[in-house]
Amino acid sequence: MKAGFVLKPKDTLKIKPLFLKVKEIFESKNIEVLLDLVSAKAIGFRGVEFEKLCEESDFLVAFGGDGTLISLARRSYKYDKPILGINVGNLGFLTDINPDNVDEFLDKFLEGKYRIDERMVIEVGYKGKNLYAFNDVVISKDIISSMINIEVNTQESFLNTYRGDGLIISTPTGSTAYNLSAGGPVVYPLTEGFILTPICPHSLTQRPLVLPSNFEIEVSTKEVAKLILDGQEIYNLNDKITINKAKKPIKLIHRIERNYFDVLREKLKWGEVK
Repeated sequence: MKAGFVLKPKDTLKIKPLFLKVKEIFESKNIEVLLDLVSAKAIGFRGVEFEKLCEESDFLVAFGGDGTLISLARRSYKYDKPILGINVGNLGFLTDINPDNVDEFLDKFLEGKYRIDERMVIEVGYKGKNLYAFNDVVISKDIISSMINIEVNTQESFLNTYRGDGLIISTPTGSTAYNLSAGGPVVYPLTEGFILTPICPHSLTQRPLVLPSNFEIEVSTKEVAKLILDGQEIYNLNDKITINKAKKPIKLIHRIERNYFDVLREKLKWGEVK
């Protein structure tokens, strides 16, 4: 069995000792560790090209925080490999394994005592290409002092023209990211749907909206704008885009004991009495 590792790009040398510890544990369970070439160069190791890593690995490992996992999920999407997140970051909504409990988890993993969650992905059609987003698609104004008008249509009819700083189109997984900070709803991550949340809307009647995942959404603007995928890939938007549910989900490896509501209470401090 082979595991393909990608390390958090920032503070790579800082997390090197943790990686070496985890690598030793994986190898003690007869799981061969492959390391992405970029990650390997950062810590003075030999690595393999990302495409080869994805092709040869039985599963992938994001060694970092949620951002590392989101990036890996998007980049490896076409290879359809399950992803394990090991959290050496801060938040950890998606990465529920810590370096200290890797040994215990791998014993259960090798016994088949784990689960795979399938998470919806957004497919963005733009200029003849298909782009993918795991968390969200953001259409944002490009000039700080101005507003932007964003027209949204579905196959049903014209939906709305959003006027403000922009629009977030989120997956349920991404509902606890930018969507949440912009006032959008928290949506259980294993459901399927599009969450449309305006950013600083000009009118207070512009509220978040949840649409079924089988809708095709068309978004356009005549103004200078940016198209941002997962907060990590940025494109100049000068044409319409289409939003669809992607054909395949992202597969995340989790502990059987993982409970989403426990994660919400821990990360968002729900139920705490001060």
